[in-house]
Amino acid sequence: MKNKKTLVLGASTNPERYSYKAVNMLVSKGHSVIAIGQKAGEVAGISIHTKTIPVKNIDTITLYLNPSRQREYYNFIVETKPKRVVFNPGTENPEFYQLLEPNGIEVEIACTLVLLATNQY
Repeated sequence: MKNKKTLVLGASTNPERYSYKAVNMLVSKGHSVIAIGQKAGEVAGISIHTKTIPVKNIDTITLYLNPSRQREYYNFIVETKPKRVVFNPGTENPEFYQLLEPNGIEVEIACTLVLLATNQY
């Protein structure tokens, strides 16, 4: 299995949150994870950053932010140049797709947990 360096945007230390489950599952499947969220903390040994940080060679950004909260990250995500952005359920954002696709960034509307569980990640 190929390690896909993944940025989890909207990471949470709350075990009830899907972003928390995604960080754990990504780590358990051997992917490198960078996490950015509202509150600092740690999930599965990964520190959650509260501000954007310069990142390179990102394969996937998986979103756990509703569309109105995504706006402040548009430029950061486009400049990060991931291969794809996964829009998890509840994060679908056609306005953002229009920015990503012309920049050669694949838009995937899917659930990261399902992709991982079914080895389609």
